[in-house]
Amino acid sequence: MVKLKDVSRKYGQGEEATEALRSVDLDIADGAFVKVVGTSGSGKTTLLNVIGGLDTAYSGTAEVAGRDLKTMSDRELSRFRNRTVGFVFQHFHLLDHLDALRNVALAGFFSDGDERRSLERAEEVLVRVGLGDKLTQRPGQLSGGQKQRVAIARALFNRPRLVLADEPTGNLDTRTGGQIIGLFQELTREDGLTVVAVTHEDQLFRQADRTVRLEDGRVAEDRRT
Repeated sequence: MVKLKDVSRKYGQGEEATEALRSVDLDIADGAFVKVVGTSGSGKTTLLNVIGGLDTAYSGTAEVAGRDLKTMSDRELSRFRNRTVGFVFQHFHLLDHLDALRNVALAGFFSDGDERRSLERAEEVLVRVGLGDKLTQRPGQLSGGQKQRVAIARALFNRPRLVLADEPTGNLDTRTGGQIIGLFQELTREDGLTVVAVTHEDQLFRQADRTVRLEDGRVAEDRRT
């Protein structure tokens, strides 16, 4: 699913330059649940941005789902992100005036404009993440864990092959965070999704198949768990 070869990412020039990633090699198989850990500034978010096609100003080679990201035009990258990758963030980014169903269905409203089909798909993925009884609830009526499940459902809307999660449990208590991790594990085992999650909470992500630890932009550890 993901193949990185000698990927480096530098910000700035000359003496002021900062190396966020340094010669990273990484190979992630389909259906894997990988956690990426490391201190702040270790390169975790930059790594996700490269894998997700959000940052192409790197050296080396990055292939995702068999596509070389650097060979794509901006339009192709946009389509790739929309169809192949689902993004989940620490902050839920839900619209307060819309219920759960329409927060998820927005992804379809923008891509194909078919409201009925989008609402049907939104209901399907909300049921998949355990929120079939919360379709008409607005964000203010949902718990933190429920909001994150809505955000995950939104990421699943276009049937991506890869989900990238940046600190997905950062705003949740330990019990609720554990439930979200359990959902990710379920999605990889039952639906065949590949999940790459960045976290500071190493122990909370014990259910991941693999741990990649970054230090100063380099892969310092890569082990099965």
